[in-house]
Amino acid sequence: MTVDAQTWLMRYSEILGVAPPSETEIEALLALAGVAAHASERAAAPVSCWVAARAEKSADEALIAAETLARSIQ
Repeated sequence: MTVDAQTWLMRYSEILGVAPPSETEIEALLALAGVAAHASERAAAPVSCWVAARAEKSADEALIAAETLARSIQ
């Protein structure tokens, strides 16, 4: 059985005791994952999102940092 992403994120957030991400945050996180996946090995995409969360950066801040890194290594 699979559930849609929105349902997964709502339930997962509830279990972890945090508010689910907004649509804007989801878009920025998906963009961050895309930048990481295209600028390096694909495994960097989800782990980059984890690193951003660990660093307590907003999704927008994390995306800017990823875009800056990607430009510097091209």
